[in-house]
Amino acid sequence: MRFCSIASGSSGNCIYVGSETTHLLVDAGISAKRIENGLNDLELAGRDVDGILVTHEHSDHIAGIATLSKKYHIPIYATSGTIQAMKNIPALANVEESLYIEVREDEKFTVKDLTVQPMRISHDAAQPAAYRIGYGSKRVGVCTDLGVYNDYTVECLKGLDALLLESNHDVKMLQVGPYPYYLKRRILGDRGHLSNENAGKLLNSIVHDGLSTIMLGHLSKENNLPELAYEAVRMEVTLGDNPYKAEDFRILVAKRDEPSPVINII
Repeated sequence: MRFCSIASGSSGNCIYVGSETTHLLVDAGISAKRIENGLNDLELAGRDVDGILVTHEHSDHIAGIATLSKKYHIPIYATSGTIQAMKNIPALANVEESLYIEVREDEKFTVKDLTVQPMRISHDAAQPAAYRIGYGSKRVGVCTDLGVYNDYTVECLKGLDALLLESNHDVKMLQVGPYPYYLKRRILGDRGHLSNENAGKLLNSIVHDGLSTIMLGHLSKENNLPELAYEAVRMEVTLGDNPYKAEDFRILVAKRDEPSPVINII
């Protein structure tokens, strides 16, 4: 099993997770051309994609879906609320009805040899979800766009071998930055985005011996820096109420404009 961030950030998100025979994208929020280039780096093509798991209907998560789905007839998996919201977006008007497949939070489904479990998240979208993807005994999680986490979130993210987790903003940078007040409130709210510090605190609740790789994603271009996210999360993990230190894990920061290293989970 392997996974890779093709792009991750406030300007566009697309994550690859797959086995030797099954290839999934979590979101397609960049151009179809960039997605295909990212797949080419993995020695894959658009026609190899078996499904797109959509977290929610915001443009930085669906921008490439219309082109990809039309060209390759790729199934689109999403919650009922997200599907309805997508159908109301003019740019997606030509997506074939038959390509939409409704999924429910906490109900597992399979795509060939991969098992997918959607989970609820708190974000200002119709019915957003994060995803836990399994192959045999291995598990990968992709969890971004959540303003707050709770015991349910922690339970859903336990036992993973690798995780891409949102580390969206540095609170001080956001507070003094150029965003208007209403937008700052939205980002900091319970249906906004996870800060660097809160990403680290969430990790404190789920780190375990089997978690080999943590990838920080969905960084804000205006309100964060990769070095800030990396150091803040490392500090939270090292100083947290757990027996681990940041050095015990491989921690990476996904980039907005180029693919991450490929993470092989053996």
